[in-house]
Amino acid sequence: MKLMIASDIHGSAYYCKLLMERFGQESPEKLILLGDILYHGPRNDLPEEYNPKEVANMLNGISDRIFSIRGNCDSEVDQMMLHFPILSDSAIVYADGHEFYLTHGHNYGETNPPPITNGTILVCGHTHVPKCQEYDGYIYVNPGSVSIPKEDSPHSYIIIEDNAIIWKDINGNEYMRREL
Repeated sequence: MKLMIASDIHGSAYYCKLLMERFGQESPEKLILLGDILYHGPRNDLPEEYNPKEVANMLNGISDRIFSIRGNCDSEVDQMMLHFPILSDSAIVYADGHEFYLTHGHNYGETNPPPITNGTILVCGHTHVPKCQEYDGYIYVNPGSVSIPKEDSPHSYIIIEDNAIIWKDINGNEYMRREL
């Protein structure tokens, strides 16, 4: 199973369009969004081509292939704009024999994991910084941010395929990999 994971679009039509192009090129079974989809949030500057309505339209066009969870900037009003559920705080996905616990990262995260079983891969957004770190009992993974990357990281997403987690910049160039 091939999965694409992205986080923190924050209403940027410019970067959402690039993500949709990558989605078409990568052709995953599902696009998993880790929250902060439409609203830029009070701590962030407006991202390039801030247009939440256009982002909603683009994502609604592939709503049957999106699986999403809620970020700290997502609300019931955002849900009214989107044709796929976004208000669950977490989810568990199984792929290639691995358990992936998905959450935005503002409640549970890298150093404060939820109650998870040994060997789980904890996948969070929120920090806007791509990362892969192994801890006692779990692996923490962050795809970074599609539209507002931090700490000089690229605009990015993750592909999970063939027992590997692959970080790619928004142009599709691989820059980090973790074999599972």
